Amino acid sequence: MTKWVYTFGDGAAEGRAGDRNLLGGKGANLAEMCSLGLPVPPGFTITTEVCNAYYANGRTYPSELEADVAVALDHIGRLTGRRFGDPAKLLLVSVRSGARASMPGMMDTVLNLGLNDETVEALATDSGDARFAYDSYRRFIQMYSDVVMGLDHEVFEEILEDEKANLGHELDTELTALEWQGVITLYKAKVEEELGKPFPQDPKEQLWGAIGAVFASWMNNRAITYRRLHDIPESWGTAVNVQAMVFGNMGDTSATGVAFTRNPSTGEKQLYGEFLVNAQGEDVVAGIRTPQNITEAARIAAGSDKPSLQKLMPEAFQAFVDISDSLEKHYRDMQDLEFTIERGKLWMLQTRSGKRTAKAALKIAVEMARDGLITREEAVARIDPASLDQLLHPTIDPKAARDVIGVGLPASPGAATGEIVFSSGDAEDAKAQGRKVILVRIETSPEDIHGMHAAEGILTTRGGMTSHAAVVARGMGKPCVSGAGSLRVDYKAGTLISMGQTFRKGDVITIDGANGQVLKGAVAMLQPELSGDFAAIMEWADAARRMKVRTNAETPLDARMARSFGAEGIGLCRTEHMFFDGDRIVAMREMILADTEKDRRAALAKLLPMQRSDFLELFEIMAGLPVTIRLLDPPLHEFLPKTEAEIAEVAMNVSPDKLRQRTEALHEFNPMLGHRGCRLAVSYPEIAEMQARAIFEAAVEAGHKAGALVVPEIMVPLVGIVKELDYVKARIDAVAASVM
Repeated sequence: MTKWVYTFGDGAAEGRAGDRNLLGGKGANLAEMCSLGLPVPPGFTITTEVCNAYYANGRTYPSELEADVAVALDHIGRLTGRRFGDPAKLLLVSVRSGARASMPGMMDTVLNLGLNDETVEALATDSGDARFAYDSYRRFIQMYSDVVMGLDHEVFEEILEDEKANLGHELDTELTALEWQGVITLYKAKVEEELGKPFPQDPKEQLWGAIGAVFASWMNNRAITYRRLHDIPESWGTAVNVQAMVFGNMGDTSATGVAFTRNPSTGEKQLYGEFLVNAQGEDVVAGIRTPQNITEAARIAAGSDKPSLQKLMPEAFQAFVDISDSLEKHYRDMQDLEFTIERGKLWMLQTRSGKRTAKAALKIAVEMARDGLITREEAVARIDPASLDQLLHPTIDPKAARDVIGVGLPASPGAATGEIVFSSGDAEDAKAQGRKVILVRIETSPEDIHGMHAAEGILTTRGGMTSHAAVVARGMGKPCVSGAGSLRVDYKAGTLISMGQTFRKGDVITIDGANGQVLKGAVAMLQPELSGDFAAIMEWADAARRMKVRTNAETPLDARMARSFGAEGIGLCRTEHMFFDGDRIVAMREMILADTEKDRRAALAKLLPMQRSDFLELFEIMAGLPVTIRLLDPPLHEFLPKTEAEIAEVAMNVSPDKLRQRTEALHEFNPMLGHRGCRLAVSYPEIAEMQARAIFEAAVEAGHKAGALVVPEIMVPLVGIVKELDYVKARIDAVAASVM
C-alpha cells in the first residue's frame, strides 16, 4: 500500500534529505535536521505523490489519506503532550507547502491553525498572555481567509490600519488583548459580509481547507509563472508540511528570523540575516516592520540603533551559530535558514541551499573547494553557466556625479537605469516596447513575479534584505534596493516623492544595488572586472573539460574579450558586420551603387586596407588559433538607407530616385542557399577577391611576425566554405598564389 504521510520529531524521522522528490525540499530537510538531533517542532509531510494524485483524480484525495493524517496528528500530540482540537490540551499547527525545488513566496502558508472562539481562550490561559493569544487568532483569521477562502489580505490590513489610527497606535505590537478582540470581531464580520458565510470554527475543517489550499497553490498563476521562468516541471508537484506551532510572538523573549550561513550577495563567510522580536515569520519577509540585524557586526555596519540578536538573546544566538555551522558542513553548501525563538528556546523551521548572486556563487564554490568541503569538479558543477552573465552587468562609474534622492538596503548587487513604473503590468508592457524600466513598489509580492522579470531593477520602500523583493531579485540576477523608507509611493497618484521632489511614471532613475542608493536620472556605468574567483573556476573548468570552444567575433574588442574567457579561436567571423561604421559604409555604398566593375573595384580599393587591418589584428589576437571567416554574404539592400530622410542625407553623387530604385531592386530575403559566404562571390567575384586578398596578406604578415606561417590554418576553413564553387575557388586560389 502506498505510504502517503511521513512523520518526524524528537530526533527521529521517517524520511531523509535524499527524499526531496517525494517529500519536497522543505519536508526532506526537516526530516534530516530532526535526524541530526536539532530542535525541530514535530510534524508530518504529505507527499508530492498526493499532489499528483489529487490533480489526476479531479482534485480528490486518495481514500486512505484522511486516516493517515489523523494518525500523524496523534503522533505530534504524543510528542508535545497536546491534542489537535482539544481546548484542554491545545495543539496548534502550521501548514506549509514544500516543492522539491525552492520556490520562495510562490505558494501558500497558514499559521496558528486550530484557533477558534473557544480555543483562543484556552491559549490565553495556557500561555498566561491574553494579548499573544488574540494576536495569534487575528493573524490566523487574516491568513486563512486569504489563502483558503480567497478574501484578499488587504481587506484586513485596511481594517487594522483604521483601528490603529482610531486607537492612536502606530505599531501592531501596541494593541492590547482587548483591542485585538475588537479587531477580531471586525475581521469575522467582514468575512461573513464578503463571503456570505461565517469564519470556520471546526479545527478539522480548517486543517483540510489549508491542505487543499496548498495543493491548489501549485497551480496558481504566480506558481505557474515561476515554474515557467525556472524550468520546473508541473509533474513534480508539491508536498504539504504540517508542524506543531512554535511562537515568536510570545513577548520580548520571543523572536523569529531568517538567515544565511554566508552573505548571499558577496559570498563572504559571515552569518547574514534579520529577525524581529515578538513576531511571527511572515512579519520578517512581508516587510511590515523593519527587521533587526542578527550579528553585532552587521548592526554596526548598518548603522542601526536597534540591538542585534547577539546582544539581545546571547544564548539563543550562540545556539543558532552552532547549528548554522553544522548545517553548512553537513550539506556542504550555504544554507538559508528560518528559525523561531519561543521564550528563549531556539527552534529550527527550515534549511535549504540558499539562493545567491553569481559573484557569491563563485566565491562560495571556490572557498569550499579550497577548504576541502567539496572537490574542484563539484565547485565547477555548482556554477550555473547562465548566471555568469550577472558578472558582466554594468556598475556605476565611481567618477560619475550622483544626485542621491534616497537610500535603502543593498538587497541585490549591480546597477540599473530605467523609467519609473509602478505596476508589474506596466513593466511588461514597457519591455515589449523595448523600453527599460525600474519597477517601483511599496513592497513586492509573489504576484509581481512577471513585472520583476521584465524590469531592469527593483526598488521598494519597505522590506529588508530577506524580503520577497530581495530574494527574488538576487535569484534573477537583477539589482534591487529595498526598504528605502524615506521615499513615498502613491499608487493612485502615480508618484514617487523624495526630498521634496516628485517623480512620475516615465521619469528616469538609477538604482545602485551595491550600496542602496537611488539616483535621479541616468548615471554613467562601467563594465565590471572579473574577480579572481571567476579565474579560478574557469581554470578548474579548463582542467576538466573535453570540449573546445570558439567564439563569434568580428572586431578586435570581441576577439580580446573572447580570448580572456578562454576561447580557442574564432568559429565564425561574419565580415558583413565590419562594414557598417564610418568611412566603411560610405565606401560600401559606393561599391553597391557602382554601374561598372571598374567603379566597383575603385570602391573596393578603399575597403581593402581597412579589411587587411581588421584581419591582421584578429589573427594577432588569436595568435595562430583557428579563424573561420565567412565572406561577405548579406542582402545588399541592408547597407542602403531606408527612410526618405536617410536617402536624402546619403544620396552623395547619386540622385535620390536612383538610390531608391537600387534599394528596391536589391531588396530580398536572406535566401540561406546553403553556401554561406558564396552567393555574392558568384555575382560579384571582385568582392571575394578583395576579401581574400585582405585575408591572405594579413595572414602572411601575422605569420611572419609570429615566426610561423599561419596561412594554411586560415585557408582550410576558407576554402572549405567555397569548395563546391570551382569558379570562386579558382579566383581565391589565384589571389592566394599572388600574395604568397
